[in-house]
Parts: sequence; structure tokens; C-alpha cells
Amino acid sequence: MSAPSIQSRPRRESAAIHPSDVVSPSAQIGSDCYIGPYVIVGDEATLGERVRIDSHCVIDGRTRVGDDTHVFPFVSIGLPPQDLKFAGESTATEIGRRNRIREFVTIHRGTKGGGGLTKTGDDCFIMAQAHIAHDCALGNNVIMANAATLAGHVIVEDGANIGAYSGVHQFCRVGREAYIGGYSVEVKDALPFALTVGNHAKCYGLNKVGVRRRGYSPETISALHRAFHLLLSAKLNTTQAIERIREEIKNSEEVDELVRFVETSKRGVVK
Repeated sequence: MSAPSIQSRPRRESAAIHPSDVVSPSAQIGSDCYIGPYVIVGDEATLGERVRIDSHCVIDGRTRVGDDTHVFPFVSIGLPPQDLKFAGESTATEIGRRNRIREFVTIHRGTKGGGGLTKTGDDCFIMAQAHIAHDCALGNNVIMANAATLAGHVIVEDGANIGAYSGVHQFCRVGREAYIGGYSVEVKDALPFALTVGNHAKCYGLNKVGVRRRGYSPETISALHRAFHLLLSAKLNTTQAIERIREEIKNSEEVDELVRFVETSKRGVVK
């Protein structure tokens, strides 16, 4: 038996919406969207242009999905947070452009106490079964591997990579281009540019493979390597290490960013 045909509805700017879907009349659907079988799109949802929502997804709450994003089957976005303090207040979820959100991912909307917004940047790759909890904020080009889990209020900066089955504790930060290995447990902030692995996680210094792949100059790589040596291996406490880094390493934006990250950490950093 052949699958039901997709029906084009001019009132939705040429979007292709399957007849089995439950799409609220008040939802905003951009041009050239595809909404597959058995999808639910709620009253306050907004889909940008060329968004593809595959079968059996739920897009609910005050949720915006950015242009050219592909949401794979059985994903839920914008449902109420798993927070006992949540009392039904109006909060939001914002998905950036060109994201790939794979099967069974869950992304919950924000809470009033946490700022009211869960969001991702652009060009993120969220693999199957990953979870992004309430009030999390992801930057651009973030990768979350299968079943990686963010508790509430986590900040993940641009280009970070979180390995399969890893968990990040609430209120932690994951620094720019950090790499967290599979099955890790992060209870403190994960340093930018670093390789962090384990349960509980330990920092193993500069992610040399990652910075080379991203085209950093030999001078920048050398400066970062020296900074991580002082921070992790030189038998200095954190305050002493930061002082030495400032004294020894000049004119490196990446090292300056590493120092700022450490100094602004509220939970402490993984070392």
C-alpha cells in the first residue's frame, strides 16, 4: 500500500504538509517547508523557510525553528521543562539555522527563573537521543553525539564537541572548541580548546588534533600548549598559573580567552 501523498497548501506559502499532520492554524509556516506524516505543530510555533520536519515529531510551545533546519523522526522541541518549579509560565525555545537534529532528540523550553529561553545557534549537529534541557544556550557549530545530555542552564560555546553518552551538570559551561570524550561526566566547566574525558572528567590539555584541523597557526598552537602546561602540569595553583600565563604569553587572543574563561568560572574548571 502506497504512502498518502503530500498536499500543498497555498495558505502556508507553498509548504508541503502531510494530511495526517495536526498543524495549528495559528502556527507560522515559512515557504518551501516540508512537514511529514503524523507531526504535531502547536499554536505558537514558527518554522522558517525550507525547514524539514520528518515524521512523528512534536513542535510545541513558543518555539522558532530557523531556516534550512532538518528535524528527523520522533524529535520533540519546545515541550515543558523537567523542572518541578515550572508552573506553566510562557517561555520559549529557539533553534537556529541549518541545524540537523536527529532521531529522538528532546529540547525543552526555558523556565522563568532561568531566563525563559532555551536556544541553539546555527549549523549544530545534534545526534540521536541527545537531550538539551531548559535554559541551555548552544553556540554555532556545536556537535552533540548520541545520547549526550545537558542538564539545565548549561552554556556550550561555538564549535564544542560533546561525546556520546556524556552528561554535563546544570549551570556548567563548555568552552569554545572544547572536546568532551564519550561517557564523560562534567561537574565543572570544560576548558576551551581542551580535551576533557572521564567520570568524573579530567582535562588532558590542548586538543591538538582539533586546533590543527581548524587551521590555527603553529604560533597559536604553541602558545596554547604552553598555557595548558602551566595550568595543568606545572605544580601551580590556578591563581599562580594564571599569573605565569599572563607574564609569559603575550598577544594571543586564544590564550587570553582561556584565561578569561578560567577567571569567570563560577563552578570551577575541570583540571
